[in-house]
Amino acid sequence: MNLTVTGHHLDVTDSLRHHVTSKMDKLERHSDDITDVHVILTVEKQRQKAEATVNVKGTQLFAETMEADMYAAIDLLTDKLDRQLIKHKEKVKDHHRKDKEKLNVEHDEPI
Repeated sequence: MNLTVTGHHLDVTDSLRHHVTSKMDKLERHSDDITDVHVILTVEKQRQKAEATVNVKGTQLFAETMEADMYAAIDLLTDKLDRQLIKHKEKVKDHHRKDKEKLNVEHDEPI
């Protein structure tokens, strides 16, 4: 997984980069097909914004969050991406499973 962390109106410190890296590494437990993750951290007045684009085999996922604290925004961002990855994995998995079940039902019925 290729991880890129950038800051907009913000200097990305080592602690922020480490926090993002540790959270994004947890996404790999749901999918081995993650190729690229791009995280953008932004400060707008009193709001801290975190957004990410995740390239997964076959699709691209996007999420963004706004919080008063940057670390909380990163945590919520990874939660959103986690749910999206699970949903994407279930869609791909269910699609192929329905075809197998359909074939098995057709062969098991007596003629």
